[in-house]
Amino acid sequence: MADQTKFLLEEEHIPRFWYNIAADLPEPLAPPLNPATGEPLGPDALAPIFPMALIEQEVSTEREIEIPEPVRDAYRLWRPSPLFRARRLEQVLDTPARIYYKYEGVSPAGSHKPNTAVAQAFYNREAGIRKLSTETGAGQWGSSLAFAGALFGLEVLVYMVKVSYHQKPYRRTLMETYGAKCLASPTDTTEAGRAVLAEDPDSPGSLGIAISEAVEVAAKNEDTKYALGSVLNHVLLHQTVIGQEAMKQMEMAGDYPDVVIGCAGGGSNFAGLAFPFIGAALRGDAPKVRAVAVEPAACPTMTRGTYAYDFGDTQQLTPLVKMHTLGHTFMPPGFHAGGLRYHGMAPLVSHLVELGEVMPIAVHQNPSFEAGVIFARAEGIVPAPESTHAVRAAIDEALDAKDAGEERVILFNLSGHGFLDLSAYADYLSGKLEDRDYDPALLKEALEKLPQVG
Repeated sequence: MADQTKFLLEEEHIPRFWYNIAADLPEPLAPPLNPATGEPLGPDALAPIFPMALIEQEVSTEREIEIPEPVRDAYRLWRPSPLFRARRLEQVLDTPARIYYKYEGVSPAGSHKPNTAVAQAFYNREAGIRKLSTETGAGQWGSSLAFAGALFGLEVLVYMVKVSYHQKPYRRTLMETYGAKCLASPTDTTEAGRAVLAEDPDSPGSLGIAISEAVEVAAKNEDTKYALGSVLNHVLLHQTVIGQEAMKQMEMAGDYPDVVIGCAGGGSNFAGLAFPFIGAALRGDAPKVRAVAVEPAACPTMTRGTYAYDFGDTQQLTPLVKMHTLGHTFMPPGFHAGGLRYHGMAPLVSHLVELGEVMPIAVHQNPSFEAGVIFARAEGIVPAPESTHAVRAAIDEALDAKDAGEERVILFNLSGHGFLDLSAYADYLSGKLEDRDYDPALLKEALEKLPQVG
């Protein structure tokens, strides 16, 4: 085992292909459905909002999809990202476990999101598109697409969930610095936004609402396409550069994870790290890992939701996809990990949960921030509020290994830094951070509104 703390790859080791786990699934993914007919959706139905190259990736079952050279060239700005052995954290916890983390906060926008933002911007530019609309929760995705838009000369319009828009003003400033326009959703600029405001003028917004607004803009304007930061197959595909690099770096370390951990809201950063490891085990090429997806207890999609066909947005503008869902009308409380406030989960992640290949757990934000502070004081990096959920699970795994008196290799994805989220840490450190629970009555009501699919 290498006696190192940091494991670095050269630029030549940036993956040349994205890994598509659909090729290795023991059972195929349920197809998206046309909500009007209940029939499987054809690629042409997605053409008004996505370029055809991304639609082809969405439905592909090819194991490897080549990364275009202009995308790999942009990746060189921050990839390969480092893998660290968290030796100081191990000492603090006095654990026999070996803890590793893949650090995606080294990207220009500060998170894993540019891995797909750059790819989506490239394919849209190649298709002759000049404008993109999108949603963002905490602002990590919005700032990443704004950055990608600047690289490829695209105008970017971002609908940011209102509660996060006000909680995280510097994320908005970052988007505007990259040249994007950022609006607090719900807005009065779309029919979807006006419908929500008519029912609740003080709506804090949600990712489902923001998605409705962004999709509507793309569907109504021929010069505009929609870009999504999580959930869909092609987005998770682009993130697999994380896990592919991590596999090489774990080999450098002379170790292999027993457990792989990522926070999960829509599922992209968790999938990016875990899918290459899960796929290798499914093919019989590597030992099976325990893949743990950590979601917020206030928006417990996988641990309290239903596996069913549902809309990806509040106003029912998207196709129906089979996923773990709290119901497209469910309004999560306004907790600080805004990037995890989504009513659904990626169909691929949901499918793997059903197959027993992914284990979901839910944690509250106070213990998550406690873990973030422990990590920051040991390792020096302040994690994003979303990432603290993965840190919490990794610490709990290490303490469990200590109690059991066994060695255990833990790998988690530190999906972004929290330097633009310090107001959340201020609330935690001053004792003002509250653990928000979902309302069971509202959840029951939302699940009763799931579309009926034969």
